[in-house]
Order: sequence, then structure tokens, then C-alpha cells
Amino acid sequence: MKPDLLLVEPMMPPIMEELHRDYTVHRLYEAADRPALEAALRSIRAVATGGGTGLSNDWIEKLPSLGIIAINGVGTDKVDLAYARSRDIDVTTTPGVLTDDVADLGIALMLAVLRRLGDGDRLVREGRWASGEQLPLGHSPKGKRIGVLGLGQIGRALALRAEAFGMSVRYWNRSRLTDVEWVAHESPADLARDSDVLAVCVAASAATKNIVDASVLEALGPQGIVVNVARGSVVDEDALIEALRSGTIAGAGLDVFVNEPKIRSEFHSTPNTVLMPHQGSATVETRLAMGRLVLANLAAHFAGQKSPNVAN
Repeated sequence: MKPDLLLVEPMMPPIMEELHRDYTVHRLYEAADRPALEAALRSIRAVATGGGTGLSNDWIEKLPSLGIIAINGVGTDKVDLAYARSRDIDVTTTPGVLTDDVADLGIALMLAVLRRLGDGDRLVREGRWASGEQLPLGHSPKGKRIGVLGLGQIGRALALRAEAFGMSVRYWNRSRLTDVEWVAHESPADLARDSDVLAVCVAASAATKNIVDASVLEALGPQGIVVNVARGSVVDEDALIEALRSGTIAGAGLDVFVNEPKIRSEFHSTPNTVLMPHQGSATVETRLAMGRLVLANLAAHFAGQKSPNVAN
């Protein structure tokens, strides 16, 4: 008998094929699967889910045989890691394989804001360029200071890319690092004060909720921009919207939001803001690599081995 697995959201077709080959898959997102899912709750031994979706404690309680939650991503803020461990449930992630694509998107968002790509696209499409309207001058990244908030794998990769554009790097991290030569700051506000671009890469947790608040945005100043490729929860959205509207900061490039995809309507009209629908890891190549790592994590668990990617 193949182990029963709850699939919270779809994955790439080749990954889905392997899941169906090795497991009895119950698709939570398919209404037609619900009767079989309800009948299999006590026998489900694994869950595959996305980092932005996770799995609630209510669902964990419904699954008495659950032994592993395999997250297709690196974010663990949507799973109660301590509660899962108290139930002897491994929570695995897919580290490393999405680092480059997320860092690339962070740089892309920064350039889009600095060079006004969104405004320029609308100017051309709406015929205003043909009518003689000119796009205001943008800004070059060269010579600017980038502050990386959270110097994990993604933060480091983004910092290295920024250096290639002629930027100087400084950072804040929850623990002081000894293997980098970039300037370290004691607080997020100190980092923002010494930055032209604040790149938010910090992991989401209770300790980092709203870590980018009004004081950090004020320290960044009217020429500064925010780029967020972490999680929406690490930025105080009330403060961010007010800062964008009032000119406290110059702009923002955002890939993540609180309550996504139903984001606040105020973002639709914020000036000099580039919005993306949480696409950090969304390339064919990376999603396939992430899916293969999910498969490997599941296979290790059912082989009685401890995956190296257990997060709890």
C-alpha cells in the first residue's frame, strides 16, 4: 500500500507524476477529492504544502498519523514548528535551490523602482509617450548603499549581486557574522539610516513581525527605497503606505504582502511602487528543483532517515 499524502496546493507536473507514483495523493484544493480525503484523515502520514500556505494546527490535529510536513519553499512561518515537534512531526524545507532566483528578483525590483520601469511601461502603453509626455529621470544603482536586512543565503546572494552593480553593502542580522567584511549595524534603523536601498530578506517570525516600522522608514529617508522579498509580515504595511504617500521614502519594490493575494487596495495607488505577486522562486527551473527536494525529503522520511532539511 502506498502511503497517504495530503497535497495542499499543486506542484509542477513532473513532480505531481512522481507524487502519484509513490503516494496515494489527496488534493486539498480539489473539491472532487474531498470525500476520499475525509475518509483517509486518520491514515495520512505526510503533507506537502507551500511556504506561503503551510499547515494550520487545526489540520495537524485532524491527522493523527502525520509524520512529516514537506514545505515546498524556505518559509516556515505558516507552520507551528514547536507544536509539530511536540507531535513528533518533521517539518522540512527546500533551502538553497531558490536562493538565486529570489535574489535576482530582489535586484530586478530595485532596478524597476530606480529606473521607473512600471511608470515607463504605462507611459508607452497608454500612448502618452507618443503625445510628447516624458518619463522623469531615474536613478543609477552605481555608487549607492544597499542595506541588507537579514544576511541569510538569500541576503548574501542579493548583496553580491548588488556589488556587481557598483553598490556598497552593509547589513543587519539577528546574530553578528564573522565571515563577511561588509559593515554591520546594531539595529534595523541604524542600517536604514546608512542605506539608499533597504533590501528586506529577514525570515518571518514573531520576533521579526513589523521589524520594518515607521522609525526604520523615517531613517531610510526621502531618497530611499524598500525592496521586500521576505514576507509581508516583516513590514508594517500601515507605516509603509503612509511613507510612500507622504514622501517619507522614495519608493518600494514588493513581492510579498500581508494577507496575499488579497492585498490592501491602497497599494494599487501608491506612487513609484512596483508590485509582484509573490514570484521570488517562480521560475520553471527553480520550481522543479524545489519539487525534487520535496520528493527527496519525503523519500528520506519514509526510508526511516532524517532529512538534512528538517527545520524543527
